[in-house]
Amino acid sequence: MIRTKLSEAFISLAQSNINYSLGLNTQLTKETLCQRTGELCVMRAYFERQQYLIDYALAALLRRKARNLGLLLVYTLLVFLFASVLLLSQGLRREAAILLQDAPEMIVQRLVAGRHDVLPAVELETLRRIRGVGEVRGRLWGYYYDPVTKANYTVMAAPERNLSNDRMLIGIALSRVRQVGVGDVLSLRAADGTPALFRIAGVLESTSELLSADLVLVSAAAFRTLFQMPPDQYTDATLTVRNPREASLIAQKISLALPASRPLLRTEILRTYHAVFDWREGITFLCLAPLLLAFLVLAWDKAAGLSPEEKREIGILKAIGWETGDILRMKLWESALLSLTAFLIGYLLAWWQVFYAGGRLFTPVLKGWSVLYPDFRLTPAVGLAQILVLLAVTTLPYMVATLIPGWRAAITDPDAAMRG
Repeated sequence: MIRTKLSEAFISLAQSNINYSLGLNTQLTKETLCQRTGELCVMRAYFERQQYLIDYALAALLRRKARNLGLLLVYTLLVFLFASVLLLSQGLRREAAILLQDAPEMIVQRLVAGRHDVLPAVELETLRRIRGVGEVRGRLWGYYYDPVTKANYTVMAAPERNLSNDRMLIGIALSRVRQVGVGDVLSLRAADGTPALFRIAGVLESTSELLSADLVLVSAAAFRTLFQMPPDQYTDATLTVRNPREASLIAQKISLALPASRPLLRTEILRTYHAVFDWREGITFLCLAPLLLAFLVLAWDKAAGLSPEEKREIGILKAIGWETGDILRMKLWESALLSLTAFLIGYLLAWWQVFYAGGRLFTPVLKGWSVLYPDFRLTPAVGLAQILVLLAVTTLPYMVATLIPGWRAAITDPDAAMRG
């Protein structure tokens, strides 16, 4: 009975076993001939053994194409989704850090009842008198709701642009949504209800639309007319610090001199951006958690339950002289080939989707714009820590799940394994 099963099994596995056996025999011959050559020959024999194991593991995967192809597709989808979120969020953090390098060192806002209020011009002189403070400028900016697009524009006075009172510069996203360009007239409604007509003098084509997507630049006089703001008031103030290492100390002095003010450091703004992206990234991962759990259940079901054919194959390998360690290494190579292939394909697809296709899959979640979505491409970058974390989450559980049933079958008596 046993001999009959052995004969049938030998026929089905002849090609793979012959290749591996020839490899082992060749390796043993080389080990015998090279005993005097030292460690170099031992290393060569070790790598050749692994090569034969990889060849056999690849042949075993190809013998079960349908099962492994389905698992590969699900595996690739999982890696693609998680890698897309990681790459997009990391790219947005990097973009925010680059943009904030040119932001003011400190912003001072006035608070009334815990809410942002206009800043009197006399408080600018108070800021200039504080030791350690450099240049102080009052800023004019605000939000304008456009009922046509149902979006909020960021309107800002730009004295350095030397715009006339009837001219404006608009962001490229606003230009797309309103379908206007240079020379067209854009009508806004002032705070007193009167129409304000502006001719578009240019479209802001910044290196990153994160800053200029919904931006409208006008002159200071036009801003005050549009929002009915008196000439002795500003939205907030920006200032420079002579010694950047004393920025926190200067902020404390400002809080003492102007108790109703709130100083904001550039580093604090950057931390706020990072916190926002971390929160949105966490929400996205939480939505993807059921998919990860379903994959782990599928992987465990596929790997933990060896089919009778696989058990019979392991029994035959034990009968022809394979050791338990060889079988475990072969199963490890099977899982490694499958998981690393899925990881590579999924990561490359995510890379293309984020950096070259606009990252449209998770962009609405992570960018946070409601109507005027900025259209820009992130700078490709590779984070080693990010890759290692993704590998640990997606690859290690499957590899561990394949070793346990393989070890159980490997320590079983060959006769019992071949009988199923």
